[in-house]
Amino acid sequence: MTLVCPLYKPNAMGADAGDGAPKRRIPLLIGFGQPYCLCVTTHRGRKYMHESGEQIHRQAAAQSFDVCVAGAGLAGLTAALALARQGYTVAAIAPAATRPDLRTTALFAASVDYLGNLGVWESVAQGAARLAGIRLIDATDRLFRAPQVDFDATEIGLDAFGYNVSNQTLTTALRDAAAATGNVNFIEGSVADARFGAQGATLVLSDGMEIDCRLAVAADGRNSVLRAVSGIGEHKWKYPQTALVLDFEHDFSHNDVSTEFHTPAGPFAVVPLGERQSSLVWVARPERAEALAALPVEELERAVEQRMQSMLGKVRIISKVQTWPLSGMTARQYGKGPLVLVGEAAHVFPPIGAQGFNLGIRDVELVDKLARETGRDGLAKMGERYHLRRVPDIGARTASVDLLNRTLLSAFLPVQIARGVALHAFTGIGPLRRMLMREGVAPGSQLRHLMDRMLPAR
Repeated sequence: MTLVCPLYKPNAMGADAGDGAPKRRIPLLIGFGQPYCLCVTTHRGRKYMHESGEQIHRQAAAQSFDVCVAGAGLAGLTAALALARQGYTVAAIAPAATRPDLRTTALFAASVDYLGNLGVWESVAQGAARLAGIRLIDATDRLFRAPQVDFDATEIGLDAFGYNVSNQTLTTALRDAAAATGNVNFIEGSVADARFGAQGATLVLSDGMEIDCRLAVAADGRNSVLRAVSGIGEHKWKYPQTALVLDFEHDFSHNDVSTEFHTPAGPFAVVPLGERQSSLVWVARPERAEALAALPVEELERAVEQRMQSMLGKVRIISKVQTWPLSGMTARQYGKGPLVLVGEAAHVFPPIGAQGFNLGIRDVELVDKLARETGRDGLAKMGERYHLRRVPDIGARTASVDLLNRTLLSAFLPVQIARGVALHAFTGIGPLRRMLMREGVAPGSQLRHLMDRMLPAR
């Protein structure tokens, strides 16, 4: 077990370090059975060490929290931060990371606003790349091809649809912000079992430790243990696709426009990452993706440049190359009693349309809202309310992304024609295109607008 002390205060170091200069907290690990924590602060080349106080000792001994969050990915850390900011005590439980996440996440405007409300966006904004436009190009070489579709944020009065951010940068910012609340205890371990009751839940870790909480948040991914032990089933499916992920530099400016080539094997998405830098998600057949990943760097650079028709000039890869098999999943239920599912514990689909983490943020927003409404005594009864309110959004997004992906893979001519007609409509019908753009950056807004116009004012 590892605990990270959340209690260090910069002004607690005494006169020698009290001049307001920046200081850095370095957590020390606690050995099993030794609930004791020291904080180390580096100031002007010297290290200061002090006891963090008794609170963490008492919490470790009692092993009782308002909320337990299983999983420390983007969704889990966002949930931990949001609930901690309300004053709830939170245990964030996750094993040590075994693989660096080199992917990036495109955050739409509504997600950026929420992260801003949590006090996180300012720390990542400087390294975020603006997404002012989105371009869709049909690269299927089929008999019936769709026209190029261009979406411009200024058409709906926005400076940008959103921003592209490194997952590692965002993870670090979320973790630091959660720790700074003083209400989050990070516990290194894996959830092996859980018991659920009317008063809350008890999570059992793989080392036998038990932790009680009023609300359990499952953010432990597509193979969620909490989801499984709660008896909530899931609908799973696989795609004959693997995503190749990398970052690269290029000669020409991307002009803050994300370009997505639609190929017969899936999307080839180039998303702005910085000045003359972009991130790539190249979806291909599994054998093709693995063969590409095994190429010497120079050959892979040429393959990327050729695939995007030298649109950005010469390509220079600046990151490691990773592959991620694609699959889909939706839980049969998104909440139950004192348990709520967020992120990939609730829904998984391909990296199309940047829907994944944006949908996960909306999961967390609702948990945050319900926890504020119900108060501490109502946390154990949130599950069903959360489920009912998440069904429409998750169902609609999952179905639309799955449909778009399958139309790319389909060799059935009527399906190809239907897809082409839809893209033709987005190009030629301005109101339809603008409605789609607004719905993309603020899901549900267009339905609410339509209902407001149809229903008489009271």
